[in-house]
Amino acid sequence: MTSELLDLRYGGAAPATTATGNEVIPLLLRHRSVRSFTEEGIDDETMTAIVAAAQSAATSSNMQAWSVVEVRDAARKDALSRLAGDQAFIREAPVFLVFVADWARHRAVASHRGEPADGVDYMESTLVGVIDAALAAQNATVAAESLGLGAVYVGAVRNAPEAISDLLELPRGAFPVMGMALGHPDPRDRAGIKPRLPQSVVRHRETYRASPDETIGAYDHAVREYYCGQGAARGWIETIVGRIRSGASLRGRDGMRASLERRGLPSR
Repeated sequence: MTSELLDLRYGGAAPATTATGNEVIPLLLRHRSVRSFTEEGIDDETMTAIVAAAQSAATSSNMQAWSVVEVRDAARKDALSRLAGDQAFIREAPVFLVFVADWARHRAVASHRGEPADGVDYMESTLVGVIDAALAAQNATVAAESLGLGAVYVGAVRNAPEAISDLLELPRGAFPVMGMALGHPDPRDRAGIKPRLPQSVVRHRETYRASPDETIGAYDHAVREYYCGQGAARGWIETIVGRIRSGASLRGRDGMRASLERRGLPSR
């Protein structure tokens, strides 16, 4: 089974390995983005376990500079959906999570003790908050999938971070990093295991080496075949070129630095 999962993950070009004899690696290899959910809800005890798993992620110097906002209210999910690309699955998921880089809590701790918190204003702190939030979100995803749930990340919460911050009543120093729709996967959902780049592209031994164009081309073909099976027609190359072509292609996120500063994270 693991060899089959590896083959799917690498688009039919799985690397050779025998170090997969546990339950964790196959679970990770099976990850897929789920955007179609049943009407079944998620109980509070399950969410408590998922958040506990998220809090067990590594965190820089035990700063724990992140928070998560759990949204179940239909009206608020609808508002979030409209702000995050108007994606229907955000409304349909029983739970929508917003992971937040959160230095507001730390500023409050310092303030209560009459201490300054000038270090929050620097890029390093912004990065720590974002990384902490991302690590927590990944743990949450793995935990959710281990419980039979499906998940999909939503970077589009960064399309309108200030409006979303107002909607969620985030204090200054807290910034939405990513969303996550959670629910029970609809068995009719066609989403599969999306191929990733060959290890020869991302795994550098001792020093960085640029990837041959033919390797990228072969991967682009594998991705195109995957999407054709999903009823779409696109490859990897056109996707990344379209995303990095200009500031406008970032869909409003080109103003991120200004939004961070207005939200209390000047990132100097």
